[in-house]
Amino acid sequence: MKNIVLFASGSGSNAENIILHFRQNKTARVTAVFCNNLNAGVIAKAENLDIPVVLFSKSELNEAIVLHKLQVFRPDLIVLAGFLLKFPDNIIGNYPNKIINIHPALLPKYGGKGMYGMNVHNAILQNKDIETGISIHYVNEHYDEGGLIFQAKIGIEDCVSAEAIALRIHQLEKEHFPIQIEKLLK
Repeated sequence: MKNIVLFASGSGSNAENIILHFRQNKTARVTAVFCNNLNAGVIAKAENLDIPVVLFSKSELNEAIVLHKLQVFRPDLIVLAGFLLKFPDNIIGNYPNKIINIHPALLPKYGGKGMYGMNVHNAILQNKDIETGISIHYVNEHYDEGGLIFQAKIGIEDCVSAEAIALRIHQLEKEHFPIQIEKLLK
């Protein structure tokens, strides 16, 4: 069985969805959730599902302390599920093409530093785009520039708020993210 380690900073809706998916599908299992935010909702969600949580600071991430803690879980794939810090070169170098992220837009549009969550949805709304979507991509040393794995589009011409766009994006994430992870691990 393959091992997945999740990195998350927020509410944990994607992390929870991935954990539950692999509870029913025996291709892989989530062995840990790594989190840099002591107040993140993902902590309670992971603990309620009996998944170990590893808390760390930004400096521990960049000083290779997190790398050493990560190696204990022997990940076959590292999945960023709402993780907001730039991923350090020391982990990327140790896990080439084994780290993926999901982005709430159709990259390369609306990618880069500071483009996450509602910032992305607000930009899409202001630009009056008629469609958006999700991008699942490999993580490299630059924000949102790793090779694309998968994209899914959805129409948003009737959305009048960034929150409405966010709801549609969450549905795409829930539907596609676990399945794409599973495909990568086969």
